Amino acid sequence: MDANKLKKRPPYPFETIAVAVAFSPRLEALLYEAKQYADTFKSNLVMLHIGEKDPKKEEALEVLIQHIGIDKNKSRTIWMDGEPTETILNLCKLNIVDLLIIGALEKENLYKFYMGSIARNISRRAKCSVLLLTHPSNKPVRVKKIVINGVDNPKTEYTINASAYFAKANKIKELTIVQEIDMPGVALTIAENSTAPEALKIKREMKDEAYTKINCIIEKMTAENLDINVTDVTGKPGYAISNYAKNKHCDLLVINSPDTHLSIFDRIFTHDIEHILADLPCNLLIVHSRI
Repeated sequence: MDANKLKKRPPYPFETIAVAVAFSPRLEALLYEAKQYADTFKSNLVMLHIGEKDPKKEEALEVLIQHIGIDKNKSRTIWMDGEPTETILNLCKLNIVDLLIIGALEKENLYKFYMGSIARNISRRAKCSVLLLTHPSNKPVRVKKIVINGVDNPKTEYTINASAYFAKANKIKELTIVQEIDMPGVALTIAENSTAPEALKIKREMKDEAYTKINCIIEKMTAENLDINVTDVTGKPGYAISNYAKNKHCDLLVINSPDTHLSIFDRIFTHDIEHILADLPCNLLIVHSRI
């Protein structure tokens, strides 16, 4: 692998899409979804199976590929033994993957949450963007409602731009950027001796500053024929936007990749991404900006 090909590589376009292949009841649906995204983004498709290359499985996969109509000229299958998470992450690096598609359960039980499923471990550590599909279908339905986490972070500009790219390719006309306002966090920034009017003014100024930053990002975008709405929700980061996406019946929630590698202790003392991964409100796109 040429490391320079990954260093500061932009999060889009999705030139190479990979899909994690496991011989589960959802395999056919997942391949249908992967084909649609590869066709939509005009991408090469790499199918990754972690495990022994069994002739029966190889034949079964070949039958599915033909049945679904995956373009053999723009796709290939990689079979490799190894620990699933590490092997998938390494294969994505070696093959300069821009987007990895994985099937994911909406909600995990407590044991799986703390130990970490393969999908969630990959989501926390991948060096490419990851699309978690909660309900892959043999008849994929195009995304219509996209919600983006507008958190105050240098990565957010890349995430918003990647979302616009996703929207244009899927002929979506509207995006919603949601800013989470953590009231306990806001309260800590206000001095104890502040009067009620002063506290209200500080809160308003913080909110206005957050909107100004987002609007600066939007103004720099080339977003013709795309309506971008900005709103805010109050609550614990991660949990608040997850609830918003669920209540608004959104098809896709888009967030930044984690800033650091999260340990089991980080998951016990929950970070914002962990609230979302623990109970997915809808399909989730984690944008890795590689900055």
